[in-house]
Amino acid sequence: MKQMAARIFVASLVVVAMIGCRAGGQVYEVKEAPIQTASGKALTLDQVQKAIIDAGIKQTWIMTPVKPGEMIGEYNVQSHQIHVTIPYTTKNYSILYKDSSNLRYDPVKRTIHVNYQKWIERLDNEIKARLSAAGS
Repeated sequence: MKQMAARIFVASLVVVAMIGCRAGGQVYEVKEAPIQTASGKALTLDQVQKAIIDAGIKQTWIMTPVKPGEMIGEYNVQSHQIHVTIPYTTKNYSILYKDSSNLRYDPVKRTIHVNYQKWIERLDNEIKARLSAAGS
């Protein structure tokens, strides 16, 4: 009976350790994603900026224009915070890691909380959808 209890205890520790180790994802960045519209029409820099801001609002990001062709995105969820730099032109855009709080970022290994990639992918997909619709 003691051996069975010991096995259950060890198995429980393994499960707890696996749940607690949610940092190991690589930092995901979008680099020079091409801007494509449904109509094929080119967008102005202002239209690209508006699409990125609207995408951020839809995904509960705070978008702050820094200068023409660049903005900072901020995402807050529970006790986590992300800042990304979003450089953009009329041809492409990027989403680049800037800094974060409470996401176990390791600058040497370039690893971060596994949910980071999901949050960036959602933002990227929303930006693509807004840019595609903007040319219509």
